[in-house]
Amino acid sequence: MASITTEEESKLLIVLPGDQLPESGLMEDSSAAHRLTLGPGLAPMDDDSITAVKAGILKHNAVGNRWWVESNQRRYVAAQGESIIGVVTGKSAEHYKVDIGASQPALLGVLAFEGATKRNKPNHNIGDLLYCRVSMANKDMEAELECMNPTTGKADGYGELKGGFVIKISLGLARRLLDPKNLVLRLLGQHIPFEMAVGTNGKVWVNSASAQHTILICNAIRNSEYLNSAECGAMVKSLVEKM
Repeated sequence: MASITTEEESKLLIVLPGDQLPESGLMEDSSAAHRLTLGPGLAPMDDDSITAVKAGILKHNAVGNRWWVESNQRRYVAAQGESIIGVVTGKSAEHYKVDIGASQPALLGVLAFEGATKRNKPNHNIGDLLYCRVSMANKDMEAELECMNPTTGKADGYGELKGGFVIKISLGLARRLLDPKNLVLRLLGQHIPFEMAVGTNGKVWVNSASAQHTILICNAIRNSEYLNSAECGAMVKSLVEKM
């Protein structure tokens, strides 16, 4: 493992496949081992150690004490607990088939919605855009999805995304957009009211009052991937002045 320093992060930890993560670093933010949540790029070993299985930057989210490896891999690999954006590609009496950009479609049960019952099922059609949560992920099986918070049973923002526009971005940028402190989104929000859903599978849904604003926001998001703070500020200012 190696550390690098940038203007944005005082210390970034780069891991390679086979690197064993130090237990002290993983546990310092948790009072109990069972609270540790591993995301993409990390795997538990038989000796209870945690090892990186792909190259990238080690990331941490204090909410749920979640750790993962951020990298710009081309194909999305589903991980339990992640929020994704998918398109309905098939339907049956028991479930929907949803394209999430992985190697195979995911399954979304018709009862995996807030308030859904056998007599009151949601009716989605092929082509509908859904914001879902990965409820189960296994490399040897199709991922399973749900459109509700499993803790509360409420939709909590999950469900069909109507209107708006969807763009495809890198998986690394998608995860950075989920950071509440993301600079480009904070700057855009100071000038344009909009709503957005970000999927860790590299899809972003944007909706605003006008098509012009929606296109501006999408362009700003795409342009921000390799910019530092000062460059992001200048880029957003330039786009807003042209409205």
